[in-house]
Amino acid sequence: MNRYFYIDAEGKQKGTFSPDELRQEIVKPETLVWTQGMEQWKRADEVAELSFLFSGSAVAHETEQSVEVLQSQSNRPATPYGSHPPQPMPKTWLVESILVTILPFILCSSFLSLLGIIGIVYASQVESFFNRGDYAASAEASRSAAKWIKIALWIAIGWVLLIVITIILLFVFVGSVAGIGELLNT
Repeated sequence: MNRYFYIDAEGKQKGTFSPDELRQEIVKPETLVWTQGMEQWKRADEVAELSFLFSGSAVAHETEQSVEVLQSQSNRPATPYGSHPPQPMPKTWLVESILVTILPFILCSSFLSLLGIIGIVYASQVESFFNRGDYAASAEASRSAAKWIKIALWIAIGWVLLIVITIILLFVFVGSVAGIGELLNT
């Protein structure tokens, strides 16, 4: 049995679903679907394996009854995704991870850029997981990206402060040595 992807009403790719699982999704005859072995996306009513989704009024009647049951079980209107509205994509943190990778390298040529690269890897996974329909993995990748970005940022701030304090102390020391030298010469 094939597993199908489809393009929802908002233009986002969803999947994968078995033909039976597509029955619970809002798949119309004009919905674009794709499965392994297809050269390109096709309308759902053009795929023989999915023809049962659109055959006759029995299916339409069953779908209407399912919607009524969902509406009666919850005191809110049914959504195309069942009783739960779709969740927004978690923050990717991609821009922040790129900045945390580049800025420490420019400011202090440190190894902290490696921590930013870890953040970039996790940040690039957020949208990929979300588009596959795996919201939990997408949220976890977002949390991991945020964690590595914050670690790299705080270490970089500490590193820069340490350099600034070292420079200030160096000037104070050189100034005090110069002042002692002047006192000894007079």
